[in-house]
Amino acid sequence: MAEYKRRRFVRRRKVCSFCVDHVSHIDWKDVDTLKRYIMPNGSIRSRHKTGTCAKHQRQLATAIKRARFIALLPYTTAHVRASGFSRR
Repeated sequence: MAEYKRRRFVRRRKVCSFCVDHVSHIDWKDVDTLKRYIMPNGSIRSRHKTGTCAKHQRQLATAIKRARFIALLPYTTAHVRASGFSRR
C-alpha cells in the first residue's frame, strides 16, 4: 500500500500592524483605519482574527467606541442598514 505523507500547514503568526508602523496612539477620527477592525454587523474584531497586540487592541476598542459615540461608526446591524455603512 502506498503511504501518503501528510504535509502540515504551518500557520504564520499574525503581527500587529500598529507595532510594525510604530503607532503610539490610535486616533478615533481615523475612520478608514477603524473600519478594517469592524465586522459587517458592527462588532469589533477579536485579537485572534486581526493579530493586534493586547496594548493596541485596548486602544483600538476605545477608539472605536469613541467614534461610535460621535456617530462616525455604526453600533449594530440596524445602524448599518440605516446609514448605508459598508466595509469598503
